[in-house]
Amino acid sequence: MANTVQARKRARQSEVRRQQNAGLRSELRTAIKKVRKAIAAGDKVAANTIFTENQSTIDAVAGKGVVHRNLASRTKSRLSAAIKAMA
Repeated sequence: MANTVQARKRARQSEVRRQQNAGLRSELRTAIKKVRKAIAAGDKVAANTIFTENQSTIDAVAGKGVVHRNLASRTKSRLSAAIKAMA
């Protein structure tokens, strides 16, 4: 455990940030799963609608630095390509 007051405070701050980031990461994963589920269902219109709604969530999580912006961009690109590839 930390010995100094400063180190104890940093440990408290780190724990709060870790919990916040875990929540945001979970939100990101849920948003991606919703789109993938819609794609698997085969309904292109619904999949496109859900994707459009969840793009902002993906961008927001990346904007806060929880995941890298390239990961968010790559994820959106792959989801978009999967929707476009639907018959």
